[in-house]
Amino acid sequence: MDKPLEGKVALVAGGTRGAGRGIAVQLGAEGATVYVTGRTTRTRRSEMMRPETIEETARLVDEAGGHGIAVRVDHMVPEQVRALVSRIEREQGALHILVNDIFGLTKMEWTATVWESDLDYGLHMLHQAVDTHAITSHFAIPLLIQTPGGLVIEITDGTADYNADNYRVSFFYDLAKSAVLRMAFALSHELAPHNATALSLTPGWLRSEAMLDAYEVKEANWRDATRVQPHFAISETPAFIGRAVAALASDPDVARWNGKSTSSGELAQVYGFTDIDGSQPDAWRYLVEVQDKDRPADTTGYR
Repeated sequence: MDKPLEGKVALVAGGTRGAGRGIAVQLGAEGATVYVTGRTTRTRRSEMMRPETIEETARLVDEAGGHGIAVRVDHMVPEQVRALVSRIEREQGALHILVNDIFGLTKMEWTATVWESDLDYGLHMLHQAVDTHAITSHFAIPLLIQTPGGLVIEITDGTADYNADNYRVSFFYDLAKSAVLRMAFALSHELAPHNATALSLTPGWLRSEAMLDAYEVKEANWRDATRVQPHFAISETPAFIGRAVAALASDPDVARWNGKSTSSGELAQVYGFTDIDGSQPDAWRYLVEVQDKDRPADTTGYR
């Protein structure tokens, strides 16, 4: 079978679980060699205390048809990121795709103002969500631009249009996600002269491992969660955003997305890929037109 990303090298920074894992696996399915980084390994867990590991993700990349390489990296530590990029250059000689998906959220302070927030945690979250992306780009992009056609994708929560008009969860969360959007915009200007592309990409309501656990369901019976939250019917698997990234990485005209903010749902309409159930959930259009207007949950026309 044709594998359009065979011979391509990708770094999925923050690929232990959730969107990062979905992206790594789908890049592998298209033949890419994928370096999967994170802090949780078989022998050591991060502060998130989740069971998923980078080795598991690398194995899933292999099983999908690519080549997964797990490397434990704390992207808050510049020397670890520098060493990672040096290793990629030494082993592969190039880097074609960089996906910044590092976050590490351990708690959500819903509607917490700046004065009500846990200041230490809020500042820590900003470091985890913003500094890590900047550090990784600083070291990885010089290698990426050595080969024309490089692609940098900043993973965030919400499109630029939606986040510009809506308060997102809490002061620190809102700030973190807005900063990542702006990072992609800035990078697009810096990468364009080097024939490389940068954009921001958001999943919809993601059925991550943590979200399924929160609703006490599995992927096989995820619809049971709609009894608690009817709008969860618009949710999508991590494979959906993974296929969005794979479609972008396989597009010879990907430069048309430079500086843009887009979503898995929008890209599905452009490239024609589906989620694992054959649907094309358009969560951000649904959010605006149904959920935010307090209308009854109905995904007709949205997936």
